Amino acid sequence: MAVLWIFALLVGFVLLVKGADFFVDGASGIAAKLKVSTFIIGLTVVAVGTSAPEAAVSVIGGIKASMGDASGASVIMGNVLGSNMMNILLILGISALIATIPVEKSSRYIEIPFLIAISLLFLLLGDIGKSFAWYDGLILLVLYAVFMTYTIYMAKRNKPALMEQSLSAEVATEGEVAVRREGFGGFMDNVRQKYASLCDKTWFLIVITIVGLAMVVGGAQLVVDGATYIAEELLHIPTGIVALTVVAFGTSLPELVTSISAAKKGDMGLATGNIIGSNIANILLVAGLGFVSAAGAGVAFDVSSLADGYLSVIAAAVLLIFSFFNGNKLGKAAGCTMLAILIAYFSYRICAACGVCEMINIPTIF
Repeated sequence: MAVLWIFALLVGFVLLVKGADFFVDGASGIAAKLKVSTFIIGLTVVAVGTSAPEAAVSVIGGIKASMGDASGASVIMGNVLGSNMMNILLILGISALIATIPVEKSSRYIEIPFLIAISLLFLLLGDIGKSFAWYDGLILLVLYAVFMTYTIYMAKRNKPALMEQSLSAEVATEGEVAVRREGFGGFMDNVRQKYASLCDKTWFLIVITIVGLAMVVGGAQLVVDGATYIAEELLHIPTGIVALTVVAFGTSLPELVTSISAAKKGDMGLATGNIIGSNIANILLVAGLGFVSAAGAGVAFDVSSLADGYLSVIAAAVLLIFSFFNGNKLGKAAGCTMLAILIAYFSYRICAACGVCEMINIPTIF
């Protein structure tokens, strides 16, 4: 059985990596065709798509909680808060080490502050009564609908001004294909040339976007299932830690591979929009669906969840602070700082769960 799960892990990683390439090519191409900024595409379509694994995990966790399974609540909290920490501290951290990432003005003054605000609201709702009720989930879902409406409105309003950015992304993609043609011959070169020519067609861009997303989500699910089985059944790691680390990392893999692939291809708008949009979707959409699915049972909010929530706020604050330095760009200093914070906190959480050290008593709001 263990061999099968290890094989599932390997297949999952392959699907993730190749699916991300298709997904980024398709999303960037569609943005160019629509003359819409790839940042907007990343903030909406890509963010929702890459958050699909988190949504599925949270809904399942909510259903378990409604049936009296306490592990369901741990899965939701660890999945949402862990994924948000991973998205900023790990994914943007690694992406910033690979390439300098510019942070748009709207992100510095609107999207990131909004992320911090809803993260604090999330903590406030959870701290009241030390649990989330179904109507808390409904509040979060309504806020997400408002955010999406605002984003679509801004995309339509700024569409003409963003034409140049969209075309530059298209030129960057074409340049990469040209470089690849020089290094390969024969059959594979013909395949790549055919692929490049098809990328000019809208229907093909839609197809590879959908196929790429399916590969990414399916691959992430294989990784999550395989890693969870190995961690819980073979290594006997507590469910809460598995949710915070293995499940959170696994459900963040779509964002990770998509952002790294976009960073390598020079499409920074897609990389940053994907992460910021995914974090907003995790708190408002993913958590909202999980809480609503839990129905009258509610989802418990404990001290460890409060600590994870505070670090999620700190992660967003660190992103905001670094976005105002180095010409409004995230460089290697930002990447190293983010990764150091993540490693330090996760080491502490694992040690506390294993009894090596005690959990710090964090004061609650209520």
